[in-house]
Amino acid sequence: MAQPAGGRADATEAPLLPSPAAGAAPRRNGFAFLCATLASMTTMLHGYNQTLMSGAQLFMREDVGLSDTEVEVLAGSMNVFMLASILGAGWVADRLGRRRTLVLANAFLMAGALAMSLGSTYPALMAARFVTSLGAGFARVVAPVYNAEISPASSRGVLSSLVDIFINVGMLLSYVSNYAFAGLPVHLGWRVMFAMGVLPPVFIAAGVFFMPESPRWLAMRGRHGDARAVLVRTSDTPAEADLRLAEIKQAVADAEAPQQAVSHGGGVWTELLRPSPSVRRILTCVLGLQFFVQASGVDAILLYSPLVFKAVGVASNTAAIGATVAIGAVKTCFILVGMLLTDRVGRRPLLLASTAGVAVTTASLALTLRLAAAAGGGGAASAAACLASVLAVVATYSVGYGSVVNTYSAEILPLRLRAQGSGLGVAVNRLTCGVVGMTFISLAGGISMAGCFFLYAGVTTAAFVFVYARLPETRGRSLEDMGVLFDK
Repeated sequence: MAQPAGGRADATEAPLLPSPAAGAAPRRNGFAFLCATLASMTTMLHGYNQTLMSGAQLFMREDVGLSDTEVEVLAGSMNVFMLASILGAGWVADRLGRRRTLVLANAFLMAGALAMSLGSTYPALMAARFVTSLGAGFARVVAPVYNAEISPASSRGVLSSLVDIFINVGMLLSYVSNYAFAGLPVHLGWRVMFAMGVLPPVFIAAGVFFMPESPRWLAMRGRHGDARAVLVRTSDTPAEADLRLAEIKQAVADAEAPQQAVSHGGGVWTELLRPSPSVRRILTCVLGLQFFVQASGVDAILLYSPLVFKAVGVASNTAAIGATVAIGAVKTCFILVGMLLTDRVGRRPLLLASTAGVAVTTASLALTLRLAAAAGGGGAASAAACLASVLAVVATYSVGYGSVVNTYSAEILPLRLRAQGSGLGVAVNRLTCGVVGMTFISLAGGISMAGCFFLYAGVTTAAFVFVYARLPETRGRSLEDMGVLFDK
């Protein structure tokens, strides 16, 4: 646990934007929305680099001479490489602060995009993918933590969901980039696709410097004056800011209590590895959700949808890549729907509806592929049915899975465990995603592409049972009050 910074306990951070006048009407989180948006934009580069391979790999095969196995590894390795920064992100964020860690993430993302665009051999591309992954891992852990910590309870669901919005905006932009540059010469098109990701991190990092630091991190450092200044500008009312500060101080005091250090060995990782019953229930929810959200197989669609469309008779690369733009658009739209419903309907109902919907639509996609294979490759009708099924999977996934999981995971973890616990959850998420991405082509060769999606549908059915049996509703609760749900 970080120690208070000497001489800064009651310092007040210079205002980045004017504070509201006394007696002014509640702001309804305008400044909090701006801060959460800037933090979330870093994850847009993760989404862009992750799914850019779906179209770029069609041209990289010819230009660099990649085999099926090399394509699988290059496409899915980002998720495995991310583990290096994901597992260290909590430690870095607790020491440097959430804001500086996001700047570091943007630096890695810029360097990785540049290296990918210049790579000419498989080892060079793998090295560039590793650099990109370091930035993506930091962003995926720290942005949701920052958003959860800066948001008032009234809009935490919406603001935390901004991470998912920007990941999907990045995915949509990657599909558009695939389509826009598909007509360039083979040796140039895919390089331009990756080069488009070089400049955005520079501007995003500059914007991050205008954000205040997380009030909870400031309180952990003993900078209560700074923490209150941030809370006044990110709460609906001054009274709410004072209440949030009191709760944060209590949470920090509880986390640093001597008896806790004795009972849990004095370290965050010790407590995560030897959890109390309530922490064990929280970790079960976090890790279970992060596993199931990727074991649903959605990344098989996001990374290999052109191959899926080719399996039902779409012959043209341009047509197959064009269809992915529709996937990106639908995914982004339904993430927005889920974001708007998170604080109105609640987390649990959205997750139940999403898991049930993904199970049904994935089974429908598998059936479509099975019928197309039986017909000898399908035709226009099979292609249309396949596209409709894929869009249905993406829509049902995005409205709950894609918009709630990161929010739910970040908000139920106690303050003392939030950064490292979120990192552990994202590590499970990325490892599962990596397994899906690096096995899909091989698995489809063994049990057929339809068999893959029948398998994913079965896993998602198990996810529905898990959500129904284990996850309580968290809507409207303060972060410091979450422990009550899991102490029972």
